[in-house]
Amino acid sequence: MEREIVKDVVILSKKCEPAQRSDLSIGQDLVDTLHANKRSVGLAANMIGVSKRIIVVKFGKTELLMFNPVLRAKHTRYTNEEGCLSLEGARTVTRYFTITVEYRDPDWKLRTITFHGLPAEIVQHEMDHLEGILI
Repeated sequence: MEREIVKDVVILSKKCEPAQRSDLSIGQDLVDTLHANKRSVGLAANMIGVSKRIIVVKFGKTELLMFNPVLRAKHTRYTNEEGCLSLEGARTVTRYFTITVEYRDPDWKLRTITFHGLPAEIVQHEMDHLEGILI
């Protein structure tokens, strides 16, 4: 089900709670909301008003839904400008070119994946949301 994008910084500034297997429907709501927001490349659950550690990211036509993502490694620091559906304008951020993330997939299997470049930046942006970090 598509949900409205939250713009309230008080809600967005709160650290999210771990997701449970019973939160799978929230993941589907994130995917549906991502589809409805064509210009978006990622969403975190708190952006749809749910304080759970769930993100969805889009790389071209591929989407990846992650429950309880944890950053395990990061390499090659850089700065860039980013925007956000929940905030007006762009801001300067520090990111890492290569990251490794551990997460649970929709089947609740533990996975590990390494991202480089723009996909790594997108994942870091959404993971910041889970920590209540606004760009």
